[in-house]
Amino acid sequence: MRPIAARPFSNGFNLSTLSRLDSGQLLQCPSCQHSDSRVLESRAADSGRSVRRRRECLHCEHRFTTYERVESVPITVLKRNGNREIFSRSKLLHGLMRACEKTGLETQRLELLIDDLEVLLQQRNQREVSSQEIGDLVLEQLGDLSEVAYVRFASVYGKFRGVSDFISTLDKLRQRSSLKRQLAGIG
Repeated sequence: MRPIAARPFSNGFNLSTLSRLDSGQLLQCPSCQHSDSRVLESRAADSGRSVRRRRECLHCEHRFTTYERVESVPITVLKRNGNREIFSRSKLLHGLMRACEKTGLETQRLELLIDDLEVLLQQRNQREVSSQEIGDLVLEQLGDLSEVAYVRFASVYGKFRGVSDFISTLDKLRQRSSLKRQLAGIG
């Protein structure tokens, strides 16, 4: 083992201080399971939502990467039938991808939409939200991205029963577009 020049923090700890997981267990080297490591490099990852750390084991000198992120409180979704389930990002992304097929919207843009929605939900005091409210929030953002995707998503989320439901949604979309043009001074 070679000597380490640990960089001290202002609180007296240094980068070679033992790292603990959320569960209280020590962070172990994936190679030798030793619990002493030092941080070689830290940088923001995942658009600033996590920290990527390159570490080196003080026992075997194996280098490995860890990620730190803030753990958020899970959001519970109250379904129409009264059931409750944990908010599923992948389920919403799948529904959006279906609604956006052949519209030219990229998956990356849909993921950003969901990121914004998750941030909005996490900032609330309530940990339970109705599926109706989630659908409304998604439609609000989808209307700006693609009218076709808006109508497709609304038809599934709104459980359309016939042509009149489509006409009603198209009228709302038309009014929304007209209002936005008026606000922008386009006429």
